Amino acid sequence: MGGLDKLFAPLGGRPLLARTLTAFQECAAVRRVVLVLAAENLARGLALAEEEGLSKVRTVCLGGRRRQDSVWEGLEALGPCAWVVVHDGSRPLVTPQLIEEGLAAARETGAAVPALLAQDTVKRVDEQGRVLRTLDRRRLWLVQTPQVFRYDILREAHKRSRRTATDDAALVERLGHRVRVYPGSPRNLKVTTPEDLALAEALLKLAG
Repeated sequence: MGGLDKLFAPLGGRPLLARTLTAFQECAAVRRVVLVLAAENLARGLALAEEEGLSKVRTVCLGGRRRQDSVWEGLEALGPCAWVVVHDGSRPLVTPQLIEEGLAAARETGAAVPALLAQDTVKRVDEQGRVLRTLDRRRLWLVQTPQVFRYDILREAHKRSRRTATDDAALVERLGHRVRVYPGSPRNLKVTTPEDLALAEALLKLAG
């Protein structure tokens, strides 16, 4: 991002993170929000929640070295509850509807993730960049957040796992729990580059 902190980058006249949090503020099923940030952003995040009137943001806490360490800190700050929704702050176009759909999907197995069916051909390659085989894209899904879990399942998954995982669903899978996929949204992109930010801006304008 060229030195720009993506969470506080301007998006449609507001900080990107404010747009992410607003979806949870407006979702009737969400009771409270724990915002997990790096040390240098703690005060900034707290001020943002106050300025934007995000009353559901009850706690702003310090994250950890890895993604899963940060989620663990968030779980500890949240405390016992029925359901937990874990979302990347850098996905600002999430909607209350997508959150609600995740909660509905998770009731079947206790865990659900939004995903999009892979549209491109996917190949497995070796370390030298040589193609080993072409994978069946009909069985390949690109996973997003918000990911929804029963609190007890997610907490147990984090307690037991020491190996690094790229998302919380992977930790739950290691416990042997089934994770259900529900339809994600092409608009629910993750902002990691300036090009992503420009695309998010364009999608926001298209939405009116």
